Amino acid sequence: MSYLLIGFWYKRPTAIYANLKAFLVNRVGDFGFLLGIAAVVLYFNTLDYAEVFTAAPSMADATIEIFGGVQWSAMTVICIFLFIGAMGKSAQVPLHVWLPYSMEGPTPISALIHAATMVTAGIFMVARMSPLFELSETALTFVLVIGSITALFMGFLGLVQNDIKRVIAYSTLSQLGYMTVALGVSAYSVAIFHLMTHAFFKALLFLAAGSVIIAMHHEQDMRKMGGLKKYMPITYWTSLIGSLALIGFPGFAGFFSKDTIIEAVQASHIAGSGIAYVAVLAGVFITALYSFRLFFLVFHTEERFDEHTRSHLHETPAVVTVPLIMLAIPSIVSGYWIDPVVFGDYFGNAIHVSHAHDVVGHLGEEFHGVWGFILHGITGPAFVLALLGLGTAWYVYTQKPAIAEQAATRFQLIYRILVNKYGFDRFNEIFVAGGARGTGWTFWKLGDVLLIDGLLVNGSAKLVGWVAGVVRHVQSGYLYHYAFSMIIGLLVLLGWFIWVAPPAG
Repeated sequence: MSYLLIGFWYKRPTAIYANLKAFLVNRVGDFGFLLGIAAVVLYFNTLDYAEVFTAAPSMADATIEIFGGVQWSAMTVICIFLFIGAMGKSAQVPLHVWLPYSMEGPTPISALIHAATMVTAGIFMVARMSPLFELSETALTFVLVIGSITALFMGFLGLVQNDIKRVIAYSTLSQLGYMTVALGVSAYSVAIFHLMTHAFFKALLFLAAGSVIIAMHHEQDMRKMGGLKKYMPITYWTSLIGSLALIGFPGFAGFFSKDTIIEAVQASHIAGSGIAYVAVLAGVFITALYSFRLFFLVFHTEERFDEHTRSHLHETPAVVTVPLIMLAIPSIVSGYWIDPVVFGDYFGNAIHVSHAHDVVGHLGEEFHGVWGFILHGITGPAFVLALLGLGTAWYVYTQKPAIAEQAATRFQLIYRILVNKYGFDRFNEIFVAGGARGTGWTFWKLGDVLLIDGLLVNGSAKLVGWVAGVVRHVQSGYLYHYAFSMIIGLLVLLGWFIWVAPPAG
């Protein structure tokens, strides 16, 4: 379904490339997922959730030999393979490359894929498999490290994008990293809570971007926008709400879920939690910087579009603005459900957390209501970093725009690395796609051309032709030639009979 949605504009080569990329990258994740399922069947002889979860503690010490003489924890192998499936579906490094290209679909499809359905499936799956993941700290550390890398380094890429939808796409990658980090420290309920709040403000931001694109006559380059606040007030204010929710500004939905993730990582003692804490804190600054870079370049700064666009520029119709208003409301208020969802018994027995990993229980002991949480957040480092990011974006992109150009020139190597997306796409094109094409070319040349066409088909035809050419000379039509051949043949038979089978005695 995602393949069809991303390739909605099926006559565009870029859309065809994007949906094929999404399809193939997800097959890589699915291969790992299938191996995980196979391992579950191998050790539990069932795929029934209840039976597997009940038997899991007794299998905690089971081992599996993958390479000769090396024993691995079976639970670790199962969980890592299952998580590889989540890496493909929920776009974690290095299987993230398809998600930015999914922007080729119409904007409502981008909102659907990024906010609500597809990319959150992997997060849900890991949370649902919590009884298995809790039995392997190695698997949890693996999840935590991958999530940390995705949360921070995908945020950096949002700083150099000029396409309005791609900035939001890299924002999705980063926020998925935050959810994965929460999973890695066993804060499963927090990951699902951030999944929910993120759905509201990310759908809002995508549809607001769609509103801008419609008003700008399908222009998506932020360098050709600017000053849209006075033309599109509803889109402006709803975008501001979505951006504040995204950066985790106190009182907005994203604040409650994102700050809880940061607190959970700080409280965790699992291997890698220290690095993860630095990554998610740095990610707060980066998120605020690229989010308000987009906001200021689109709605503030000088107008950078032509007179024809200006003459037709106006707020989009109600079919666009009403959904923006409807999404802006939960982008503010949905975070206030933190008590029942995160600290309450909202999930019942669906999520299992071992006592040693119960960071959410620890946070719940210090939770004194929503307003106390807000006051605590205001005094924390995340709020300071969010304000620094917002202030930096305001100063650089509205007051001193030359700073951004100077930084790109001065740090050209870093800028090129970010523009090239760390080389993941290039690597895939050369080694993965190129290797697949090279393998196909080899099989074509050796198998089809040389063996099948050259040897079997054409070779057998040439052999028959050669034999026919030789035999044709024997068939002369003269009687004495045939009589001579018969005599020669008779002599040969007699000679063979005398030589091979001499008479007895």
